[in-house]
Amino acid sequence: MAEKFHNFIAGRWVESKTGQWFENRNPADKNDLVGLFPKSDARDVHEAVAAAKEAQKAWRLVPAPKRAELLYKAGRILEERKEALSRDMTREMGKVLNETRGDVQEAIDTAYYAGGEGRRLFGDTCPVELPNKFGMSVRCPIGVAGLITPWNFPMAIPSWKSFPALVCGNTVVLKPAGDTPLSAVNFVKALEDAGAPPGVVNLVHGGGTEVGAALVEHPDVRVISFTGSTAVGKQIASSCGKSLKRLSLELGGKNAQIVMDDADLDLAVEGALWGAFGTTGQRCTATSRLIVHERVLAKFTEMLLPRVQALRLGNGLDSNSQVGPLVNEQRRREVHQYVRIGVEEGATLLCGGEPASGGSLDHGWFYKPTVFTNVTRSMRIAREEIFGPVVAILRIGSLEEAVDVLNDTNYGLSSSIYTRDVNAAFRAIRDIEAGITYVNGPTIGAEVQLPFGGVKETGNGHREASHTVLDTYTEWKSIYVDYSGRLQKAQIDTHDARG
Repeated sequence: MAEKFHNFIAGRWVESKTGQWFENRNPADKNDLVGLFPKSDARDVHEAVAAAKEAQKAWRLVPAPKRAELLYKAGRILEERKEALSRDMTREMGKVLNETRGDVQEAIDTAYYAGGEGRRLFGDTCPVELPNKFGMSVRCPIGVAGLITPWNFPMAIPSWKSFPALVCGNTVVLKPAGDTPLSAVNFVKALEDAGAPPGVVNLVHGGGTEVGAALVEHPDVRVISFTGSTAVGKQIASSCGKSLKRLSLELGGKNAQIVMDDADLDLAVEGALWGAFGTTGQRCTATSRLIVHERVLAKFTEMLLPRVQALRLGNGLDSNSQVGPLVNEQRRREVHQYVRIGVEEGATLLCGGEPASGGSLDHGWFYKPTVFTNVTRSMRIAREEIFGPVVAILRIGSLEEAVDVLNDTNYGLSSSIYTRDVNAAFRAIRDIEAGITYVNGPTIGAEVQLPFGGVKETGNGHREASHTVLDTYTEWKSIYVDYSGRLQKAQIDTHDARG
């Protein structure tokens, strides 16, 4: 009998009001039922939001350093449970165990980093233009935060959103992806065991239409943070815009790695392999394009191809596996459709291009790592997010052309350049339109102390991680203290004194 898991509302684990459940299956073995989770609806969302709204009245008055202690405790609990949580994540999401360990570690890092902000929620003091008057600004919590998270980083991304929101004095309602609900349960259990007061942290499972939309549209949810597709992000932005609700979006990417003719090709190949096929290409920062100088194109391709073909596919719990499955059957169909589009557009398929089969691979959603060459910038496989183990090689003849090709998409999340020329590197840093640029490193591998996010259709200007995330979860208040004992009129008094 499959284990049943529950929503977490007002400090209690409860069934959905629908009484319905959905299955969570292992993408490496579709016969492995991980568990049953509540198929919730708007009624569950309303209950969770009401609990969060009530709890926020007291939580906002807890001193920020004390709020931070909850995060520190949660971080220590995640450390203690890291191996078990990683194995659960691999089982439900598919990526190899070393990567899920990294996912949990990022949540641990975020707990400690965001906890530190409990003593660094800095405002400003500044001079004012009138005598015997004082000016300062402070950060204030917003209220209830609705957090909608994806399946590819099912613990790291909830931590990016939840921990800063909590330390700022907000309460949260988390709606995780349906493909990875167990990791969300494990994440919230860590916060529960760390001592989160009832209602401060809430978890509601279910679909985007039933749960996500209800969370976005709820009038008592004051801020929404969403990570997912650009198409869904635009819908959420439209909904939030009607009530001027604070919204942070982290959306799609079409990331590229430039390889110049003076690059260390061994290093560039390593970066391409990790960037394109880590997490089976299911990262918003995954390397989807390789923009290679024509002088080294043949050599680079010759070096890359056998390395791609040698990648070992398998269950992520097997230490010999290097690439896990795609997250579900639909994702595999969509990836394969893009491969067909690439062939129809005239790109040359060098390897892969089909579902992987044989032995245990037949039980999961595996896809062969795929490389295209003779790709032009106008092709759909060079412009649209594929979100799978598919990479396109484009030829360029100069740094200026490379940057122009890299920028020629609707997205601008992550980017990379391999070169030994420091001048070229800094010109690329200046001219690339992206929120993240790596020099002599792959497009993946963000760290929690630096802002994460992108430009154009990758987001709406907000950033996750770093201190910049505090702007998502706080309002600024300016404060003037006049201790002159008389009415002073700003600007008017100053003008009169000069005149």
